[in-house]
Amino acid sequence: MTLSSNKTEPTTLLVDKFGRRVDYIRLSVTDRCDFRCVYCMTEEMTFLPRAQVLSLEELYLVGKAFVDLGVTKIRLTGGEPLVRTNVMTLIKQLGSLSGLQELLLTTNGAQLDKYALPLREAGVNRINVSIDSLDADRFKRISRVGKLEKVLQGIDAAIAAGFDKIKLNSVIMRGYNEDEVVGLAEYALDRDIDIAFIEEMPLGDASDHAREETTCSNAWVREVLETRFQLSDSEAKTAGPSRYTDVAGYSSRIAFISPVTHNFCEDCNRVRVTVEGRLLLCLGNEHSMDLRAILRAEDFTEEKLRAAIVAAMDLKPERHYFYEKDYAQPVRLMNMTGG
Repeated sequence: MTLSSNKTEPTTLLVDKFGRRVDYIRLSVTDRCDFRCVYCMTEEMTFLPRAQVLSLEELYLVGKAFVDLGVTKIRLTGGEPLVRTNVMTLIKQLGSLSGLQELLLTTNGAQLDKYALPLREAGVNRINVSIDSLDADRFKRISRVGKLEKVLQGIDAAIAAGFDKIKLNSVIMRGYNEDEVVGLAEYALDRDIDIAFIEEMPLGDASDHAREETTCSNAWVREVLETRFQLSDSEAKTAGPSRYTDVAGYSSRIAFISPVTHNFCEDCNRVRVTVEGRLLLCLGNEHSMDLRAILRAEDFTEEKLRAAIVAAMDLKPERHYFYEKDYAQPVRLMNMTGG
């Protein structure tokens, strides 16, 4: 298989059976990570065999197919995308796609000290960095192996590289870091970068805690923040599920992503592609299509790939059902889902 550089004007828009247009994909480039965060992975992980993982060429063809179909935003995820060998080759090729308005990346930040500037030069517009504690020992407890100093250096490098936007992502968990809500917000706001607080999602079995006992609602997080900051709901929206608030006295914002307590499915505009080529139509459901089989078929064409993606839109469910009784929850962990 060879990479194609043809520029194709979108002829078909991706619309599901509920009338929602999909213009944003999260494309996982690896299931591997140099951290083992307690809400994302188990301590002892078994990763996919190489043969089951999409090649960089296949990932490019998937990204190109979506852009040909009117997708304007691609977010690269993992695992940790920056641990994928030669990932910059893929990023440069995606960044040159005609019709792609934004190329985004979510990272744990540990590799950003060396990758921030090359990422910006390759066309990455915005970057999200996951950070759940500003205490080195606590950070290591949550990430199991990560070093806080490396992540802080990575954030500084990202600021220096001049991305259009930088946002920190923090998962607040009772018994782990619920007393750091204000401190994390101050760290971000003082650096003129946004921060999003994310409710822990019930994907897969965490190895050392019961999610029902640790999940903090964002309503509670906001109450804590309002003891320190004056927040007002913002009209600003991005392609993702964040609900933004403006903060009096600061230029950057605080966002909330609340998949457990606030079902934001009515305006969902995104799908995910796992690194094994599974097109997931919903984060909280197993509705999917196998794109790898199409990519590796002897009679593969880009037209067949686009047709399969269009057909998959009818599989997209109306909503997820996190924590609802009598409904089977996904068993895949976040590193397999694509963050």
